[in-house]
Amino acid sequence: MERFRTRTALLALTAASGLLLTACSGGADTGDGSKAADRPDYSAGQPAPAEGQDTDERHDHREDPGHLSTFALDVDTASYDYARRTLAEGRLPDPSTVRPEEFVNSFRQDYPRPDSDGFSVTVDGARTDDEDWSLVRVGLATRTAERSGERPPAALTFVLDVSGSMAEPGRLDLAKKSLSVMTDRLRDDDSVALVTFSDEAETVLPMTRLDGNRDEIQDTVDDLEVQDSTNLGAGVETGYETAVEGLREGATNRVVLVSDALANTGDTDAGTILEKIAGERREHGITLFGVGVGSDYGDALMERLADRGDGHTVYVSGEDEARKVFCEQLPRHVDLTARDAKAQVAFDPETVEEFRLIGYDNRRVADEDFRDDRVDGGEVGPGHTVTALYAVRTAPGAEGHLATATVRWLDPATRAPHEETGDLEADALDASVWSAGRGLRTTATAAYFADALGPDGPSVPGAPRLGELAGHADDLADRTADEELRRLAEAIDTARRLI
Repeated sequence: MERFRTRTALLALTAASGLLLTACSGGADTGDGSKAADRPDYSAGQPAPAEGQDTDERHDHREDPGHLSTFALDVDTASYDYARRTLAEGRLPDPSTVRPEEFVNSFRQDYPRPDSDGFSVTVDGARTDDEDWSLVRVGLATRTAERSGERPPAALTFVLDVSGSMAEPGRLDLAKKSLSVMTDRLRDDDSVALVTFSDEAETVLPMTRLDGNRDEIQDTVDDLEVQDSTNLGAGVETGYETAVEGLREGATNRVVLVSDALANTGDTDAGTILEKIAGERREHGITLFGVGVGSDYGDALMERLADRGDGHTVYVSGEDEARKVFCEQLPRHVDLTARDAKAQVAFDPETVEEFRLIGYDNRRVADEDFRDDRVDGGEVGPGHTVTALYAVRTAPGAEGHLATATVRWLDPATRAPHEETGDLEADALDASVWSAGRGLRTTATAAYFADALGPDGPSVPGAPRLGELAGHADDLADRTADEELRRLAEAIDTARRLI
């Protein structure tokens, strides 16, 4: 199967019928880079004009906006952390659990931050070792997290798995310890509720203000014990019911699911579970934050619940990671800055012959739905960065405009739509990925690593062998003295020895 679409096919289709290539479109693009002739006919394939903008004014610097690629934003990181744990145990991760965008988004980038809610857009890139192939990076950033006293109060409903599989060290014990410490980090005007589930679900603590009730909350957490089987569906359903009962106007209302996601009782299908709580999600805007634990982990179920539940997932395997998630990230990032956020990248056919979005296979959106705000996007909070990486083959001697990236999101309070854009010129591509800035090198290293572990093996143009990639990662870690990059280098080296 061809991995990349060709410019020839694009021009032929355009001349014959005015069709436009789509890089990804509502499930039609499986990420395999098949040719334009295999794509559905989108007569509205060009980027829709912004509100109040005439169709002919969309891109006044060129008539044809180029190939399109549209996806919902995703800030999940569970795939990378779970792969790192698996490698540390001397095993290669299941290729089906490897999602390149989650590897890439595990590393914070230094993109410029906007002054208000919404996003900044940064587009850059560099040449790979394959002739005419480059990596193009689209970087999005939200404002920094407010000081804790400036954010709205939080109303968090914790849905905690107490099934038999959670008895393994590093599961329920880790979750209890983390919840205890996090309780001390939340503000007095924050609220928490606690739902447990095994074969059945139970609300063991209704929505309770922290002020004056910390001891009661702590005692409830201390009393949690492992029980029987895993009815995750009942847990999620009861969790949302509890969240609605304790709903606080003007607060950030969120369900936090802590589980190994090894469901074996009741509803075990993410779609069925989500359908049962669809009303609560849509009417009250309650988002889901999934925290995965355990050496055996139901990655696919947790990832689907979070993606379709207007939230995101992380994975924790030890106390350091748990402390970072529960005691630093969650208290700081309970607020939302954007709902239903989507990105659309238009590549110029005069300078781009082929391209492929690396990852985001489960987040593709039909191009014509970019400005349809009824179509689900991603939820993003303050302090986040989101990165999308493309493999791009440029035309020989390409000059001029290369790509335009647009991000669209809804204001969390008013649902008013907003957009921001960024552009990239062909002459702005760095000479080599490996001599580019720290951020782009980190992105390339993480993406190439995920590509090597994925179901198709190395497939992204310019991919070095794992031994060479490990050397690049070591050099990057040495130059930056960054512990996260050191751990990445160690994981790559471990994979090199296992493959």
